[in-house]
Amino acid sequence: MTVLDSMVPTAENPPAHSLRIGPHAVDPPVVLAPMAGITNVAFRRLCREYGAGLYVCEMITSRALVERHPQTMQMITFDADEHPRSMQLYGVDPVTMGEAVRMIVAEDLADHVDMNFGCPVPKVTRKGGGSALPYKRRLFEDIVTAAVRAAEPAGIPVTVKFRIGIDDDHLTYLDAGRIAEESGAAAVALHARTAAQRYSGTADWSTIARLKEAVRGIPVLGNGDIFSAGDALRMMAETGCDGVVVGRGCLGRPWLFRDLQAAFTGREIPPGPNLGEVRRVLRRHGELLSEHMGEQKGVRDLRKHMAQYLRGFPVGSDLRHRFGLVSSLAELDDLLAGLDPDVPFPADAEGPRGRQGSAGKVVLPEGWLDDPEDRCVPAGAEIDHSGG
Repeated sequence: MTVLDSMVPTAENPPAHSLRIGPHAVDPPVVLAPMAGITNVAFRRLCREYGAGLYVCEMITSRALVERHPQTMQMITFDADEHPRSMQLYGVDPVTMGEAVRMIVAEDLADHVDMNFGCPVPKVTRKGGGSALPYKRRLFEDIVTAAVRAAEPAGIPVTVKFRIGIDDDHLTYLDAGRIAEESGAAAVALHARTAAQRYSGTADWSTIARLKEAVRGIPVLGNGDIFSAGDALRMMAETGCDGVVVGRGCLGRPWLFRDLQAAFTGREIPPGPNLGEVRRVLRRHGELLSEHMGEQKGVRDLRKHMAQYLRGFPVGSDLRHRFGLVSSLAELDDLLAGLDPDVPFPADAEGPRGRQGSAGKVVLPEGWLDDPEDRCVPAGAEIDHSGG
């Protein structure tokens, strides 16, 4: 073993970690990334049952919150024992963002606000929102500053998440990190892909290391391609980041947070669950969704998770199809009874999860790249619904 090898964190040699987001200790230094249609209160509770960390709700748009959109108000549900209550806000207008955070403070809706500047979806970037916005440095600064000032009276920390940039020719992450720090953000998180990459290819972790070098006064978190506890340890070793943000890696795999808890406390990482344990987790997920949404809607929502839970296991195509059409907990129980509980966790279940898609040209408003100092709010970019 080389000296370098001996310095790489492992389960036997865990990394030193002390992550604080404002007044909140995050131990282990693990954050659940907001995912539209996924990280509702049911899924967050399921994940929290496996390990500590910071669990962020689905993305909420500042405009929808201020206007009290009924679906948005339901989406900001938190468990009574969920702390800190973490809410991610999307916005392009400093005025609306300030109003939303003041509402959060006045009505005690959350303990932490994360700001989303990483969405690569074309319908968002073509209006100048999401991962397109940090290119407008002064507007980005205005939005972050508005949120931080509105949150200050309650001591609520504001964090900022963004991507490397629009594409390889328009990198924005170093400026975004410095501006966020100077504007009073409590931490920054970098998804180490460009908007053009979307979720394809490989995350460039070296950019996380460069951001860590540029932003020294607040924590820097890394995001991208963490599909196992070993990936998290390796990211921290290679980049020096202060914590990790986990997204697609926990789809159909909430026990990843158990593995991360073990890895960061120097305990042996447990083996993957057999099919009997996966059956139990899947049933638990269905129960929690039913409590949150009602049984009919909750079980229907569970359908989107089936392929990820059953990935790699020897489950016939007919049975998989029936799982994808399940409509009640009773029907779910009948289907689960048809699975052999003794089947071990398959090697095929390891690795990347979720849709990766393909890279593509980022659609931007006409003239968007002409003036990065322009602080005008892009027309029509405010979204009036939450969840992405």
